Amino acid sequence: MGPRSRIPGRASFFPLEEFRMFKNAYIPYGGYYSSPFCKWMGSLANLNSIELGAATSKRWFASRDIDPAIIDYLYLGVSVGQKSIFYGAPWAAAMMGAGQAPGQNITQACATATTAVFNAALAVESGSFDTTYCLLADRPSNGPHTIWPNPAGPGGEVIAENWNMDNIAADPVTGKDMLTTAENVAREHGFTREQADELTLRRYAQYAEALADDRAFQKRYMFPLEVAVSRKETKLVEADEGVTATSAEGLAKLRTVQPDGIHTYGAQTHPADANAGIVVTTRERAQAMSRDPQMAVQVLAYGHARTKPAHMPMAPATAAQRALDQAGLTIAQIKTVKNHSPFIANDLHLAKALGIDAHDFNNYGTSLVYGHPQAPTLARLLIEAIEETAIKGGGYALVTGCAAGDSAAALVVKVG
Repeated sequence: MGPRSRIPGRASFFPLEEFRMFKNAYIPYGGYYSSPFCKWMGSLANLNSIELGAATSKRWFASRDIDPAIIDYLYLGVSVGQKSIFYGAPWAAAMMGAGQAPGQNITQACATATTAVFNAALAVESGSFDTTYCLLADRPSNGPHTIWPNPAGPGGEVIAENWNMDNIAADPVTGKDMLTTAENVAREHGFTREQADELTLRRYAQYAEALADDRAFQKRYMFPLEVAVSRKETKLVEADEGVTATSAEGLAKLRTVQPDGIHTYGAQTHPADANAGIVVTTRERAQAMSRDPQMAVQVLAYGHARTKPAHMPMAPATAAQRALDQAGLTIAQIKTVKNHSPFIANDLHLAKALGIDAHDFNNYGTSLVYGHPQAPTLARLLIEAIEETAIKGGGYALVTGCAAGDSAAALVVKVG
């Protein structure tokens, strides 16, 4: 018999033959990259994220001596629209040298990457494609402003929407902003300001470990961005831009954003711009493309969830447990856990719901520290989870994170 869910209200069991796990979908070890995450309105603020992502992928393919002609299908993850997004994935494929590949756009806010990898794994598992590529590219900076026709408005006045700011400010279902969902969870579970500050400080210490030895950990996967400065000059962005140093004293001085809340600006993430790429293919091709032929990264299971209205940080735990159930694993068997934490309440809740120590996951940092560019966010967390698990000698890794609409998506992979 499979393990029982540890999430309240989910006491179902899955017999072994009913585990809905993948068997034939693999990520080549090293068959991925994440760019640095750049602060909102920073070095990437004026660049089309699809064009930049395709150009970065093309350079990365060349650096790994990978022929883009092997790509059968492209999954383009974008949450903040860019000019010419109508053509989306086929356009991006052509720009990165894979003009033979069709594709599709995937949009699920912060969970875009896990869902893109899930779709890619499904395609490989079914035998529809041999090699797929997930390109995750977003730019919340200078987000588009959409003007919707409104003939019935006074004098035909239009309806305007800022893709980034307006949707962070209010879920159209509940009318609540995202911070309110975090504070709702904090109140319901009794999390305190002291817990929030203490765990936030731990997250910054974990990120500092990724910077040790001249950023040795980040250099295992991070690929520099080439950014135009002028028509004739470019610069390389090689490291995260916009991470602010913090301290216990500094956090203590900050006021909470909501008067009765636990979150200061230090205990929540900041918007960022970035891109990332992940190859999903067959076992044989993954081995041939691997940075280490002895290392395999198998996509095992995907879990999804939607929690009660205006309680977004509760969804990742349920998504994670569903992924574990489908893989036939318990949380005790997981060696590495990464959680997207736009608010520190996300990590506090995941630890409580899964019965794990909040200090023991999100090693080497998380989106709370290095920023939140939507689609690439969970891609970087997945890549970091793979590398951390490899350092530990292999094992199972769990990556989860919330998305808009009080939803979440999670992946379990096996490394080694």
